[in-house]
Order: sequence, then structure tokens, then C-alpha cells
Amino acid sequence: MTKAKTMNEKSLFLRPGDEDVDFLPIIPLNEAESDSDEDIEIPAELPILPLRNTVLFPGVVLPITVGRDKSIQAVNEAYKTNKLVGVVAQKDSNVEDPTVIDLEYTGTIAKVVKLIKMPDGGTTVIIQGKKRFRINMLTSDDPFFKASIEVLQEEPTPEDENFKAVAGSIKDMAAQIIQLSPNIPSEASIILKNIENPAFLVHFVSNNLNSDISEKQRLLETNTIKQRAELLLTLLQKELQYTELKNKVTNKTRTELDKQQREYFLQQQMKSIKEELGGDANDLEIQEMKKKAELKKWSDAAKEMFRKGIEKLERMHPSTPDYSVVYNHLDLMLDLPWGEYTNDQYDLKKAKKVLDQDHYGIQKVKERILEYLAVLKLKGDMKSPILCLLGPPGIGKTSLGKSIASALGRKYVRISLGGLHDESEIRGHRKTYIGAMPGRILQSLRKIKTSNPVMILDEIDKLGNDFRGDPSSALLELLDPEQNHTFYDNYLELEYDLSKVLFVATANSLASIQPALRDRLEIIDLSGYAVEEKIEIAKNYLLPKQKEAHGLLNLPFKMSDPVLRKIIEDYTRESGVRELDRQLASIMRSQAKEYAMKEKLKPTLTANDIERILGKPRYSNELYKTANMPGVAVGLAWTAVGGEILFIEASLAEGKGELRLTGNLGNVMKESASTALSYLQANAKKIGVELEDFQKKNIHIHVPEGAVPKDGPSAGITMLTAISSAFTGRRVKPFLAMTGEITLRGQVLPVGGIKEKILAAKRAGIKEVVLCWQNEKDVQEINSLYIKGMKFHYVKTMQQVLDLALL
Repeated sequence: MTKAKTMNEKSLFLRPGDEDVDFLPIIPLNEAESDSDEDIEIPAELPILPLRNTVLFPGVVLPITVGRDKSIQAVNEAYKTNKLVGVVAQKDSNVEDPTVIDLEYTGTIAKVVKLIKMPDGGTTVIIQGKKRFRINMLTSDDPFFKASIEVLQEEPTPEDENFKAVAGSIKDMAAQIIQLSPNIPSEASIILKNIENPAFLVHFVSNNLNSDISEKQRLLETNTIKQRAELLLTLLQKELQYTELKNKVTNKTRTELDKQQREYFLQQQMKSIKEELGGDANDLEIQEMKKKAELKKWSDAAKEMFRKGIEKLERMHPSTPDYSVVYNHLDLMLDLPWGEYTNDQYDLKKAKKVLDQDHYGIQKVKERILEYLAVLKLKGDMKSPILCLLGPPGIGKTSLGKSIASALGRKYVRISLGGLHDESEIRGHRKTYIGAMPGRILQSLRKIKTSNPVMILDEIDKLGNDFRGDPSSALLELLDPEQNHTFYDNYLELEYDLSKVLFVATANSLASIQPALRDRLEIIDLSGYAVEEKIEIAKNYLLPKQKEAHGLLNLPFKMSDPVLRKIIEDYTRESGVRELDRQLASIMRSQAKEYAMKEKLKPTLTANDIERILGKPRYSNELYKTANMPGVAVGLAWTAVGGEILFIEASLAEGKGELRLTGNLGNVMKESASTALSYLQANAKKIGVELEDFQKKNIHIHVPEGAVPKDGPSAGITMLTAISSAFTGRRVKPFLAMTGEITLRGQVLPVGGIKEKILAAKRAGIKEVVLCWQNEKDVQEINSLYIKGMKFHYVKTMQQVLDLALL
């Protein structure tokens, strides 16, 4: 007995520490002891010891380190009494404090052979499995688990030849696994050979099997020793295959270096053989690339680069990583349309007709395209300009690119720049990087097979900028007619001529475009549409498109101009026509449902039908028709989505002459309010205000829609009017709006965005507009039909503004 204990203590030192243990020997105290288990008196209730990552089998000796308080108390209790404890496995080894549901219900009754107190305060226990048992009911879980149990009786070990053969196979297979596993000590093989009891052999091997806990638990729960042996044999077979495969992979990596050297000589021999046989598929592919290269209009530099690339490709084996890099680079060179152009159409009348058919209004752009065509026709060749269409969303900037391409007879390609923040997207990546690609410009040319397309650079003002680079700076070379004939792509590593490409950029605002890039662009302003223009666009473009999209093209029903006007004025408030398009789509869906249910439609849609379909009007001009109280003036503002109406309110309260501003105003707008107040104080007598009032009254200026940021100098005269109205008690004339910058000297200065502001005023039902005299030229550029019925007052001084605005 003493000797056996010594051997078991030795096994503690033999136990490896890493997780790759394939087969771990745990030494039995005495094989014969398992036969004398019948003499053990087992009580009906036992302390329960949960184990993580381990399943104990009968007859097996197991050293374990006990760390949890409950487990230590359970072991101590058992050691003091009958030294018996019920050992069960935990379902999930990650659970630190297991409950009833975390425990398996079948386990092994174990005898505590030895209890060793370790120097670090832990407890190491050597236990030996005795009999299998099942938990009937947990009787206590504090201070440790206790359960009433039922001992599972084992059938006698079969004596038939079949079982002996299975036991022999288990021993042989286990020995093979030990031999193949470098982490298992050699003593394990000796122990295995000396096990004579077949039942103990099954339990010993099962305990040390490198399988999941669930598989080991299944072995323990299997009723007869014969079934257990057969299941174990299946698991050992799987383990042996895994061990063999692992050894095979290890040996393969060891010989990889020698293999590469051998392959080099074999490849050279293979190359010689292929040359004798007339070449292989890769050689034929290279020959095909050479033939294509002969037809290309390359520069000397490009020819030289291709020649070197082909020579390198011929020397390389297709399986080497660099082969695909060189091949893809040469393939790009062959795919790019070097010196290949489509023929421009010089029929100006046809071009004008195409532009007029596709887009209503926007005369400036159409004129610019026709001018370009005229010069091209006379000169025969010219560097393409870089046009930038600037305007609010929904006015057709992007779709205009297609019309330009159609008018010129060129191919069309669109590149979306919104949110782009990596300059490699423009210039390409160096081909040495994994997954390197050419930039989007060359990718587009490769796709459309021509070097003179119309290329739309959409949303150029939405370019990003971060640690990966600044794409807007990468565009500087691309968008300069003096430089882009030698555009350099990092992937191509050659200069490419882009001077024949007609670049058309689109933007909503110039503010976010860096100055150097803006300098290279020819800005063409596209202002918002008037109501009259929107009616024509709806009739000629949007309605037919939506009818076709909803299957109503052949059904006879109409929408009159007044009905379209009602949709535009009551349900949309925008510079473009996107929202109008959505509202028309809603009406078409309703009509489609109506026809599908009743198989007939009203011949004409009325205003009442529109309210039934779209609901009550969203916007109303009544706001501007009501008589305003003193201190409220209407201003005009420009935003990225067009013109807007802006209310400015001023109120007075008893105080010390303090000025308070609210409404999310920018610095420039705050300064305009201070300037207006200073001017009024300096000219108090002229305006009819007592100077003392400025010292006794607090002034609060508020611009509604406080969540929306507002800035700029154009609200200067509106703030002046609102403050004057509040101090004098005179109301501001109804239906009057104004825009202009002010100075301390009393002058009114011009501002921008006049067309958008005036069209917004027209939409809102404003009748009169006050402007700086220098903005008269901007008003004259607007079609007189669109501002019919509106009166314009052109002023030079702030006194003129007050004379016109206050009743």
C-alpha cells in the first residue's frame, strides 16, 4: 500500500501543465481493490464534490487541487467520517459557483485516500473512484452540497471472446496514442501494459481520454461495461486519427524548406519539357498578352515597362505569390484605353434639342455646353474644362451629366465622392500591397473602354479627410487641365493622359471645398426652380415617369396646372423637385389602388382629391398674411437646400439696456444685431426714440427654429427693422420681406443667393422685397414671369429701409 501511494505521488510530478495533453496516466493504488468494493458501506446521503474539466471513473486514482470553499468543506467532512464523497462533473466549467442545474446527476462515489495541505493555503486531495451512483435529490447546498443517492450496480465483467477482443483493441489503440504523443511520459505505456483487469482498463483509459467532458460523461452514464467499452473504442479511434493527422502536419512543416529547393529544380526541368511539347496554358496566355500589346498606342516608357513585366512573368512559376501581382499589372495596362477615343458629335442643333428634352430651364449650363461644342467643332481639339455644377439638392445636377454625355455623343461614367476619405481611392495603391488596386479614375476608364468620357464627380464638397490622407488634395492634379495629361496612378506606375476627359463636378456648397481645388473648377450656379418651372417639370418629366413606374401610363386621367400648383405650394417647400416627385408617387400609388379595386378612375384629379390622398396641407402662407405685432420682421435667408423665410422677433423689458440674442446664431449674425442697435442709438432722435429708452430697456432678439444654426450678414436690415419696430411701437408692413448687410455709417450692402431668396419669398406669398441697390442686377437675371406681382425696393441707406418697412 505504501509503495502504491509513493507511485501515485510521483504521478503528480509527471503530470504536464499545458493543454495539449493527449493521454495522461493516473496510477491505480491497487487493481484488486476494485473487486473488494462490495465490502464498502455506502450511506444513503453523501457530500457532493463538483469537479471542473474532469469525470472520475470507478477504480481510478485522481489527484485534484480543491480551491472552492464548499468543496474544501465537503472533502474535510468526508475525511473526518467515512472518507466517502460523491464526485460529479460540472456541465459548464466556466461557472465559478455552481447551482443544482449546473451539475450532472450521474457520478462516482470516491474514497478520500489522502488529504495534503499545501504551503500556499490550497488543499490537494487524492481520491479513488469506487462505484457509480445517481443523485435522487439534493438535500442541502449550504455549507456544501449534500444529496440522497442511489448506487448503480455493475454487471459482472463478460468472459466472452468478443469482449476480450474489444479490451485488447482498447489497449493497443491507447498504446499507439501514447507513442505518437510527445507530451505523454513514457511511464504511461508501462502502466498500461501491466493492467490486467478489463473493467479497470476501460475506466482507466476513459478517465485519461483527451475528449470533451460531455463525451466522458456519456461513457460514465452507459450502463454495462460492454457498451462502455464499445463506445470508448469509437472515441479512441477518433483520437488516434487526430493524433496521426497532427504528427503529419508537424512533419510536413519541418520539410517545407527542403521541398521549396527541390521544387525549383523540378520547375526548371518541367519548363524544358514544356518547351519541347509546345508550351502550356500559361505560356499561351503570355503569348496572347504580347499580341494584344502590339496593337496598343503606348509611349516608350509604357512599352519598356510591359516588356520587363512580360520577361519577369516568363521567369516565374504560376504558383508563386508575385506571379499574380505582375500578371494583374500587365492586364491593367492592356485593358486601359490608351489613345482610344469616341467621336464627338458636332451637331449643335441636335445637342441643344437633347439638352432641352432632358432638362427644363438651367439655361446657363446648356449655353456653356454648346459653347464647348462650338469651339471643339472649329478647333478640332482642346483641353476639356472642369465644370462644377453648384446648387441645392434635387435640381438635377447629377442627371445633367447624362444629358451632356448624350449631347456630345460620349460615354458616361459617374464617381461618387461623398464620404471618400482615402486618397488611394483616387490615385490607387502601390502594387506591392496585398489587395492593391488602381484608383477609381483608371478603374472607370478600364470599364468603359474610352479615354474621353463625360465623368461626373458627384458630391465633391462631401469629401472626407483623416489620417489616411486628403482626397481633395489628390484631386488637384486630376482637375487641372494643365497637369492632367500626365496623371500618375500609384498602381499603374505610369503617366496617363486624362486631358480629353470632360470632368463635371457637382456640389451643394463651396464652403467645404479647399481653395486650391475650387480655383481649378469653373463654377456654374444652378439656383432653385420657381413654382412655374416646377409645374412644367412635373407635367413633362415627373408625371410621365411616375405613371410608368406605377403601371398607369395607358390610363386616361389628368392633373391640371392649378392642382399641380396646390401640391407644390401646400405639400412641398424646397428648391429642387425631389419632394414633389415623392408626393406625385404617393398620388400614383393611390390611383393604382383605386383602379385595382374599382377598375375605373376619375378623368381629372381635383384639389379635394389631393387633400384626400395627401392629407391636410403641410405648409401655409397664412402666417405671412396676418397683421404682425410691433417688433417682428420677415427676413430672407439662403441655405444649402435653397432660400428660406426667416422671422426675427425683438421685444423690450424693463432693465439696464442689455442686449440678449437667442436662436442658435453665429458670430456674424450676433455682430449684425450689435451694429443695428449701435446705429439706432446714434440716430435715436431721427427715428423718434428717446435716448433714455436704450438705457432703461433690455432688448431680447430671437430667431425662431432655435435648433437650426444660422449665420451670415444678410439679416442685418431685418434686425434693424425689428428693433426699430419694438422701440417705436410701429408695426412692420405686412407681406414685406428684406435682405441686406448693414454698416455703422448707415449704409446697406449687397448679399448673395438673391434668386433663391426671392423664389422662397414668392412661394411664401410675400408681395414686396427690400434689397440693396447693388442687388438689382441679380433680380433682373430672374425670369420676369416667375416674379410677376412682386414689388422690389432698392435702397442705399438704413433710413430708407425704415421709411419703407414701418407703418
